[in-house]
Amino acid sequence: MSLYENYLLPHVINLACSSKPVLRQRNKVVPYAEGRVLEVGFGSGLNLPYYNTANVEFIWGLEPAEGMRRKAQKNIAASGIDIKWLDLPGEEIPLDNNSVDTILLTYTLCTIPDWKTALEQMKRVLKPEGKLLFCEHGEAPDESIKRWQQRVNPYWKKVAGGCNLNRNIPECLEKTGFTIKDMETRYLPSTPKIAGFNYWGYAQYR
Repeated sequence: MSLYENYLLPHVINLACSSKPVLRQRNKVVPYAEGRVLEVGFGSGLNLPYYNTANVEFIWGLEPAEGMRRKAQKNIAASGIDIKWLDLPGEEIPLDNNSVDTILLTYTLCTIPDWKTALEQMKRVLKPEGKLLFCEHGEAPDESIKRWQQRVNPYWKKVAGGCNLNRNIPECLEKTGFTIKDMETRYLPSTPKIAGFNYWGYAQYR
């Protein structure tokens, strides 16, 4: 891993993912997590203030980036929530079948290289009655914005840790057997439209 990926990139990602519009989006889904939670792409722990601690037993924090795990320590200490680290990629979830009550994905699915394998793994560990909560950015509905996403995406990925601007999040979920039970979408205010189209809601698997 390069110095950029280990030291500078965590600061860049943390800054981008902690803007006021993005934090407001996090607050729309995180409070619904309950039981044993698997947060995929735990990052620096930006979601921790939004958990309803009375409903959460503990969190498996899946975060392969050492730099992000370092940045998370302050937020973990302030939260008081029991965090169990998983430091493997999202495609390799070392948990038993049907062991998770809630999976939380916030601004993560855009970055996982093999999203299909990762979602299959999430489906494997999620209990049949469990929920996958998501809040993600991705492919815009407007053709002009979509074309710009396609043009910029190869360069964006190089500087943004593999983040894809144009991943169709609902399509990814449905292709791996999840059923979207509730979803809303919008462009985030004060955010470039090529990176600001958001989907949020929850899904369960069929």
